[in-house]
Amino acid sequence: MGRMYAEGIAESEIPLEQQIEWHLKGNHYPPVPKSMVKPCMEAIEACNEEDWNREIAMPEGVLYRGLTFAPASAIVEAHHLDTWITNEGDY
Repeated sequence: MGRMYAEGIAESEIPLEQQIEWHLKGNHYPPVPKSMVKPCMEAIEACNEEDWNREIAMPEGVLYRGLTFAPASAIVEAHHLDTWITNEGDY
């Protein structure tokens, strides 16, 4: 599991939403709730557009440092989403 699993599903024809859901459930313990799939997808999009600081809304009941939003880079880092980042910029 882990990085190799993420890379394998990232290279597949499976829709991104399903890839992220599988990654959050299979590569994290405890599994990350499904409610984080959308924010993770938004964070991936932002970072691929080199908008590392874009504020991404957190799902109801989830806070980032006491806030209802988090920078895209923090979501990518916390959820190990670098496999889906297609540019070479630093986040």
